[in-house]
Amino acid sequence: MHDVLIIGAGLAGLSAARELTKRNIQWHILEATGSIGGRVATDEVDGFLLDRGFQILLDAYPEARQVLDYGELNLRPFHAGAKVWLGDKFATVSNPLQHPQHALSTLFAPIGSLSDKFAMLTLRSMLERSSLDDIFERRERTTSEYLKNFGFSERIKERFFTPFLGGVFLDGKLDTSSRMFEFVFKMFASGKATLPAAGMGRIPRQMALGLDSSRIRLNSPVASLEENDGESVVHLASDETLRAKAVIIATNWHTASHLISTIPTASRPTFQSPKSRSTTCLYFAADTAPFAEPILVLNGTGRGLVNNVCIPSNVAPLYAPKGQALVSASVIGSPQTDNETLVAAVRKEMEAWFSAEVQSWRHLRTYHIEHALPDQAPPALTPPERPVRLTNSLFVAGDHRTTASIQGALISGRHTAEAVAALLS
Repeated sequence: MHDVLIIGAGLAGLSAARELTKRNIQWHILEATGSIGGRVATDEVDGFLLDRGFQILLDAYPEARQVLDYGELNLRPFHAGAKVWLGDKFATVSNPLQHPQHALSTLFAPIGSLSDKFAMLTLRSMLERSSLDDIFERRERTTSEYLKNFGFSERIKERFFTPFLGGVFLDGKLDTSSRMFEFVFKMFASGKATLPAAGMGRIPRQMALGLDSSRIRLNSPVASLEENDGESVVHLASDETLRAKAVIIATNWHTASHLISTIPTASRPTFQSPKSRSTTCLYFAADTAPFAEPILVLNGTGRGLVNNVCIPSNVAPLYAPKGQALVSASVIGSPQTDNETLVAAVRKEMEAWFSAEVQSWRHLRTYHIEHALPDQAPPALTPPERPVRLTNSLFVAGDHRTTASIQGALISGRHTAEAVAALLS
């Protein structure tokens, strides 16, 4: 009989294991794949570091600041702003408080009116003064409605907010909760967007360093669950059966829903799984980066496949071998076409942005991530945290229980471990 079995070695599962370790509670992790990290992982291909989908770490996340050693991760910051493709030219906008030398060019950048620019500063100031409790107590609505009511024009919504937030939320219509928008915008305003120098996969690897690796079982997929007499029974795909006083399902929401559906009807808990938001990320190797700044490029035209482009090696040089550059192009959703056709279409689109040199870029890999984020349209964050205890001995953790973010995954793992500790005590 185990004390606690954790299904999934993503950030939520590792966070739960860390908290249980602090409380001297025995645990074991069952991970279906051959590596830890879940959606936060990095692959090495021909000397390039490819994060599984374009990702960033916002260093202002409160839980990340407590859990992670930023110095060891050697976080490399993005420029606080964006280059926006307008169909015939780029316009660069910057946070004037972090980059005062760009304040004048930002003020007159053709992505919105002067009123929009001052509204942006007003919003930033308001959110910096707001606590997270304040944010999660305000009326919830869609981000699109929120921006309209705040006074932003349709022009800045189309040219900046939709591609910028669309890349964050994987939501091209800005239907995501206004509470999520305020939370994320506050994090951007309060800190920096960063990449660990050696890839996003360094985050779970660092978290695992403080754990007993013998308690993490890789390549151990769970086939089904049941609950008998207040204890949980876990059936592995290998036909092995394990029993535990408590089980934490720390997978994504789609997998959690499937595992819960395997519980016999008489004891099956109610679990509402959110819809998934998907993304597609294409990586290319280039002899020369199309621009030198460590900055995100947004598609402000409202047309085309590509939502945003990034040169991760401009931010963190280890992402590419010396003398080469790594280019990522992100598409919201999963285009219904074969990979060769998709690569060709993305190349053609980026050629208009960066000239014919795009055709010489070597395609490295395409990642189709079906369950990249849980949909957080209202009322997803009312309340801002959903219950983690499903039955007497069955718990669930993950960013789908709170904000769909690294912050959400980390804090959900800790809170779930605290609830398990209360049960076992």
